[in-house]
Amino acid sequence: MPRLAWGLTGSGHFLKESLEIASTLPQVDLFLTRAAQEVLHMYDYSIADLRKRFRVFRDNTASAAPVGLFYHGHYHTVVIAPATSNTVAKCVMGISDTLVSNIYAQAGKCRVPSIVFACDTEPEVTTESPSEWVTVYPRRIDLENVDRMRSFEHTTVVRTTDELRAALEQRLACLNISSS
Repeated sequence: MPRLAWGLTGSGHFLKESLEIASTLPQVDLFLTRAAQEVLHMYDYSIADLRKRFRVFRDNTASAAPVGLFYHGHYHTVVIAPATSNTVAKCVMGISDTLVSNIYAQAGKCRVPSIVFACDTEPEVTTESPSEWVTVYPRRIDLENVDRMRSFEHTTVVRTTDELRAALEQRLACLNISSS
């Protein structure tokens, strides 16, 4: 049965909620950028604990070897949640130099739908840092890149955890897969 590929990037923006959503879904593999590994540590998540629930792929090969699984129908959907402005910019520009930007590119080349929970979707965003809630003001280029990504084929961009849940429910319903 094809699995869901979930990419984590270097953002704490609704990280806890994103992982909670992922944990309710069947057969999820996590793909971690190096920045995601750092951020997970800052938010007190251990890779060992994540491995109890998910298969975990880390960004430790120059060729992003796990992306080869996409060529064989191993994944039905890619989710990138949360997605930093850096990852969104790379994906929009076609740069595939991290594990997550690479799975997004390969998913597109294999016509595997992607759902991206972009961090920078509004002119003002309140987000949780490791120690407190903070307000950030995404740059115009960040907002423009999110808008560009919305026009990409096989890509759904969401702005909230509720939209993420709804997009996942819709995608899984299309596949006749129920969440656990």
